[in-house]
Amino acid sequence: MYSRKILPIVFFYFLVLGNTHSIEPDVFVQSTVNRASKILSENLSKEEKINQLKLIAEETVDINGIGFYTLGSIRKNLDDNQKKKYSELFREYFLKSFSSRLSEYTNPEIDVLSKEVLSENYTIVNSLLKGTSERPEVKIDWRVYTKNPENPLIRDLIIEGLSLARTQKEEFTSILNSNNNDINALFKILREFSNN
Repeated sequence: MYSRKILPIVFFYFLVLGNTHSIEPDVFVQSTVNRASKILSENLSKEEKINQLKLIAEETVDINGIGFYTLGSIRKNLDDNQKKKYSELFREYFLKSFSSRLSEYTNPEIDVLSKEVLSENYTIVNSLLKGTSERPEVKIDWRVYTKNPENPLIRDLIIEGLSLARTQKEEFTSILNSNNNDINALFKILREFSNN
């Protein structure tokens, strides 16, 4: 799974993109970061914060797309039932991973610096998490899927040069390689994580 050192911030960034309409990716990132920061700074219970942040994540992150990317080439060998089961387990895993950590954050400040249009479908938005006495500043590049400009989605984040989706893919590949590519072994790990 994701490195423990980056987990506390990883899912915050996947989470914070809110749903807007026909807006430039850089403006989209900045405005929705502010939206999530507001939730995190409000006087709400941990459970209330988690519930609100989960709703944002489910609406704005391409969890299914990220999940199948991280599964790698073995996805081609799965039948429809296995694909459905994986999608459900990965979604639970993803949501629990960030929800168990995000409520600890209060008012994180992120500044959008620039953007680079890679194609009609993708834009990279560069941003910086401001440093504090408790953490250093962190460079964040957001890979925004813009095929539908009214519903941009996050496909990946690159934190200090590290692609989170690629890291997750490598870790899932390692699990599968250690278990003769038995998808049930990965199912078991994802289920145990979500149930703990």
